Amino acid sequence: MKTTENTILITGGGSGIGRELARRFNELGNTVIVAGRRRETLEETIAGRDHMHAMVLDVEEPEAISVFAGRVTAEYPALNVLINNAGIMRREDLTRTGDLRDAEKTIVTNLLGPIRLTNALIGHLGSQPNAVIVNVSSGLAFVPLSGTPTYNATKAAVHSYTVSLREQLKGKVEVIELVPPAVQTELTPGQSTRDGYMPLDDFINETMALFLQKSTPREILVERVGFLRWAERDGHFDQAVEMLSAH
Repeated sequence: MKTTENTILITGGGSGIGRELARRFNELGNTVIVAGRRRETLEETIAGRDHMHAMVLDVEEPEAISVFAGRVTAEYPALNVLINNAGIMRREDLTRTGDLRDAEKTIVTNLLGPIRLTNALIGHLGSQPNAVIVNVSSGLAFVPLSGTPTYNATKAAVHSYTVSLREQLKGKVEVIELVPPAVQTELTPGQSTRDGYMPLDDFINETMALFLQKSTPREILVERVGFLRWAERDGHFDQAVEMLSAH
């Protein structure tokens, strides 16, 4: 991936990983558009920075995605990088009949959102030089945390979708998967200060170093996520499931 002189769209750019990726890529000399539901948090991301822009987008709404795609490509015709980062995480109790609204919202936001936005922008991206799609999955795509079953399932699906997307777009658009471990963000309440989670700055520093390699890996894997990513291959999958559940 070329890491400078791009025009990059990042969903979920109002906080956490999305916000910090946006700022770091901007510092490298890229124009960055951050998208998300809340205008005020997006404005905080871009405050005082040149070549950063904010656009409101609710990835739960298919029609809104279509309208947004037309608008962003009209306003920023050089757009050549899409980072599908927006996501939510909810705890669920599967031991009893319950309200499925959290599960359904998680599927729409984490899985259908990236699929729909990629679909809406692929014609444009396919016509751009140095085009890249980055899909953000999770270490939980490879070893599930039992308390967040639908989140894990959506991230496993994002991984599988990304593999297929990479094969279909080979030679046209570079496709990269970013696989975070547990990071100190506000993905869940209190997570930004939770012991044992990777500090956000440390995660971003290591992630950007991987993006900046001469040949960008097709999977961006910080060292801490390796235990989950390769659990099945290395024969400790059951142990990892139990460790996550206990934690």
